Amino acid sequence: MTLIQLSFTSIFFLGLFGLAFYRVHLLSALLCLESMMLALFLALSTWSLQMSSTSFSAAPLLLLAFSACEAGVGLALMVATARTHGSDHLQNLNLLQC
Repeated sequence: MTLIQLSFTSIFFLGLFGLAFYRVHLLSALLCLESMMLALFLALSTWSLQMSSTSFSAAPLLLLAFSACEAGVGLALMVATARTHGSDHLQNLNLLQC
């Protein structure tokens, strides 16, 4: 495993551990998801550069577009929950309650 692969893997797992263990605020969970998507984007783009293939060159751009849509939806949900519940704490959110 090269140093680049090790760094992308560690970035991804740090985001995953942050998502699993530090879920106090919705914003911190969204930031962990975004770091995981960024690590996947960087790994996919360096892999397509190393392969020197044009067939894989569109995959990082599609992943980046998906990540931007995910961030927009996540921020919209955070604003909606902050308006309805008063905060973005994940423990205060009860989805069974209207």
